[in-house]
Amino acid sequence: MGGIQKTLAILTGTALAAGLTSPAFGSSAAHSPALPTATTGSGTSVVEWNRELITILSDPKAQPATVHPTRSFALLQAAEYDAVVSITRSGPAYLFSVSAPRGARADAAADQAAHDVLVALYPAKRAGVDQRLSSQLSAIPNGPGKQAGMAVGAEVARRLISLRSHDGSSAKPPPFRPGDKPGEYRPTPPDFPAPVFTNWGSVKPFVLARGRQFRPAVPPAVSTAAYATALNEVKRLGSKTSTARTPDQTAAAKFWAAPLWIVWNEVAQGLVTSQKASLDKAVKVFARLDLSLADTAIAMYDAKYTFLVWRPVTAIRLGGTHYNPRIVGDPNWTPLLPTAPDPSDPGGHAALGQAAATALAGVYGARHHLAVTSKGVTRTFSGFQDVATEAWLSRIWSGQHTSIDNRAGEQLGTQVADFVAGRL
Repeated sequence: MGGIQKTLAILTGTALAAGLTSPAFGSSAAHSPALPTATTGSGTSVVEWNRELITILSDPKAQPATVHPTRSFALLQAAEYDAVVSITRSGPAYLFSVSAPRGARADAAADQAAHDVLVALYPAKRAGVDQRLSSQLSAIPNGPGKQAGMAVGAEVARRLISLRSHDGSSAKPPPFRPGDKPGEYRPTPPDFPAPVFTNWGSVKPFVLARGRQFRPAVPPAVSTAAYATALNEVKRLGSKTSTARTPDQTAAAKFWAAPLWIVWNEVAQGLVTSQKASLDKAVKVFARLDLSLADTAIAMYDAKYTFLVWRPVTAIRLGGTHYNPRIVGDPNWTPLLPTAPDPSDPGGHAALGQAAATALAGVYGARHHLAVTSKGVTRTFSGFQDVATEAWLSRIWSGQHTSIDNRAGEQLGTQVADFVAGRL
């Protein structure tokens, strides 16, 4: 057994011997008076672990293709949150409150929890994660408080990973059968990729009771006037050769092509860093954000593969089949950006962006100057809602979604984030 593995085994045994409780949200145990602790550190360490995960995900081979990355962010931040509040008693536990001796270091707990989650999720990346842990722990004075904090973090991570190992995320997606009737989803040109995350809606949520808890209303039929109005807007603004789309709308469409969960986590990094947030504040910010994003992803895919609405490129190219007399088909219509391989309603950018904006506005307030960077380009905003709104509008400008999709996603993201905030 290597040195680090042996240390973790000893620490886990220490935590088990200390005894464990698992209060539900808002339990009296979670609100017991705070124990005296040593200096617990700043939120910088939480930002560094968040960056470590983003670095891991920059390797396209690191993440299983059938597992949505928001799950990893939620596991990382939930573990750090429960590790810290187990010691500080500054809020209700998300899931696990581990007994900690007086003087236990919350910063050591957060570091150990983050390390153990990332090693469990990405064992091939262990060398870099071990190095990050060594660097983080070297800034904490040696002593019983540090060791006790590490034991708390190790035990929280162990229990969380064990619990989530049966959440359905490793299930093999069933074969997808494309539709052939008007409005039914089928793979999109030019490459016709197989749909992704077809079973993600059945994964056990982190906070919601089930993926369908806030399922949106059934979208209007593709034969309706409402659908024709929404699709014709995409046809006009979202084509590769559109002259109606402004240069700034084109820039925004390309800007928001990046993975939304990474962009919003980087926004949170900037907020925590610029405001020099405490460790306690930082774990709460990231837990609220990433639990909201993870459950929104589950709820979104539940709805997508329930409604199975075709994408705008399919609808426009098949407009000549007269499924809706208000739509004039164009068999050569091409969107500005390649279409994502999943059904259209609800819109992913709208759902995830609204969840993130709602989560962060709940902590920092609605109006907040923000500089958001993606692919080396920075755009500025005066509030979280402005960021979310531009993100979902960009999917019309890029030919990906209709306003119907976006409204459904916006409602879903708000409902999920509000529910998560109420439970945390």
